[in-house]
Amino acid sequence: MVGLMSIRASKIIRVGTLAVALTGCSGGAGGTETDASSSGGSSSGASASEGTAGTTTGMTTGSTGATSGGTSGGMSSGGETSGSSGGVELEPFSFFVTSLKAMQELSDDPLGFGGDLRFGEVGPGAGLRGADKICAAIAESSMPGSSVKEWRAFLSVTADAEGKQVNAIDRIGDGPWYDRLGRLVAASKADLLHDRPLGADPAIVDDLPNEFGIPNKQPDPNLPPEDNHHVLTGSNDQGALFGANATCLDWTSAIGDRDLEGRPRIGLSFPRQGGMDSMSRNWMSALIESGCAPGVTLVPTDPPGPDVVDVGSGGGYGAIYCFALSP
Repeated sequence: MVGLMSIRASKIIRVGTLAVALTGCSGGAGGTETDASSSGGSSSGASASEGTAGTTTGMTTGSTGATSGGTSGGMSSGGETSGSSGGVELEPFSFFVTSLKAMQELSDDPLGFGGDLRFGEVGPGAGLRGADKICAAIAESSMPGSSVKEWRAFLSVTADAEGKQVNAIDRIGDGPWYDRLGRLVAASKADLLHDRPLGADPAIVDDLPNEFGIPNKQPDPNLPPEDNHHVLTGSNDQGALFGANATCLDWTSAIGDRDLEGRPRIGLSFPRQGGMDSMSRNWMSALIESGCAPGVTLVPTDPPGPDVVDVGSGGGYGAIYCFALSP
């Protein structure tokens, strides 16, 4: 059995071969636990390595941010070009958690993007635009032609290209949303505004899947489950901006300076083991991570110390949620 690795900042630590399943975070290892809501934003409405069922081929990286193709279209850091479905109606597919392998390939870094999601974009609003491109590139690699669905990253920011606050819940369309295998994730925005999406298929409600429909907790069925469920959102439990210091400078910075960048708010793609409150279960707003630097942690660890300043310190790798504007 291949040993799992815990990757942090600029070093890789092998933690050995695991013979038992590992589930959930251990004793607050996921950063600082605070209330799911915050006065930093308001709204009237409310992972993992890839599995054996698919690959993320067709994604390559460039010097100013990754560019991606897929077999029927693609994107570059200079702008988005929609893929073509060739006149064939696409299957329902409008939600996923970005897998670890996809984030590694697009960032050209084993530690992923960290909190800087510009992906070659520049200027005001670059973080959101780049994150949307990341979503479209990964979707295209899984279902050729699906980039035409207009993908949006579930991220809040303090200022978009026009200087206006953006709440994640307001940028993803009205639903419904389905995973790569056509299973319902949520029928409407109202259904998303719960600790776990209301009405989601029972097979995925407590383990939101990656771009291939593979559960985030165990992307490789030949290996033990992973503690990888921290997903960047910058949002409170209503899908609105959590606070000015919760977005890694609007997803444009990954240097690991807490005073400058703040600390990103994260949700949980699957609940923490034994937890029943929002801090243990909420898919969009549960904890504050240690920092914005790139980093990957796939096994439970002790609570991170003050010198740990990466997006994956409590169990994750800087994944994001991706939603399409059409089913």
